[in-house]
Amino acid sequence: MTSGENEENEGGAAPDGRRGARRARRKRSGWREIPLLIGAALVLALLIKTFLVQPFSIPSGSMENTLRTDDRVLVDKLTPWFGGTPHRGEVVVFRDPGGWLSGQPPQRSNAFERGVRKSLAFVGLMPSADEKDLIKRVIGVGGDTVECKRGEPVKVNGKPLDEPYIHPGATPCDDMPAGTVKVPKGHLWVMGDHRDDSRDSRAHVHEPGGGFVPVDNVIGRAVVVAWPVSRWATLPVPGTFDR
Repeated sequence: MTSGENEENEGGAAPDGRRGARRARRKRSGWREIPLLIGAALVLALLIKTFLVQPFSIPSGSMENTLRTDDRVLVDKLTPWFGGTPHRGEVVVFRDPGGWLSGQPPQRSNAFERGVRKSLAFVGLMPSADEKDLIKRVIGVGGDTVECKRGEPVKVNGKPLDEPYIHPGATPCDDMPAGTVKVPKGHLWVMGDHRDDSRDSRAHVHEPGGGFVPVDNVIGRAVVVAWPVSRWATLPVPGTFDR
C-alpha cells in the first residue's frame, strides 16, 4: 500500500472517530444537564409561588356556587407587594385571624402521600395540606359601616347590595344576623357566598377581634378557577360593588 493510500485511510478514519467521541461527550453532557434543568425549574416554581401566584384548594362549601369544594384557584400575591389593598367584592385568601379554623378535623393521609404533597406544595405545584388559610368575599373595608340584619339585604354605608352570587336559596343574613358594625382601619369584613354554610365575620363578631380580618393577614386575591378544567373561570368583582 502506498503512503498516499495510508494517509487517505488514516484521514478517513480519524474524523469518524472524533465524531463518535464528540457524540459520546454530548450525550454525557446532556445527562448532566438534566438535574440542572430540573433544579432551575424548581427554583422558578418556588419564586413564582413566593412572589407571583399560588394555588389554593377550596376546603369547604362556604363559597358555593362561586367556588366548590376541591376547586383549585390561583391567588395573586404580586399586588400586595406593591402596596395594593383588598377591595370590596374581591375574593381573598387570608391567614386565620385566630380561632376561625378551630375544631376542624385534619386531613387523613399516609406518610408517603404527606411527603409528596409537602414537597410539591413547597415549590407551589399544588396546595398545602397544612395550610391554615381561609377564602371569603370582601364585603367591607376599613371605615365602612356594614349592616347585616334579619330579613334585609346586606348594606354597606347605607347602600343595599344586590348579591346574585349568593348560593341559591340562601338569604343575605337571616341565618346569622350580625347587626351593624364599623370596620376598623386596616381590617376587612368578609362573608362567604353560601351564607347558610359559612362561618365568616358574622360568626366571630362577639369574639376577640370582632370578626374583622387584618389586611396584613391577606395572602392575595383569588383571580381564576384553574381546576378542574370544566370549572375554569375568572373571579371578577360583581357590579353591585361599583356603587
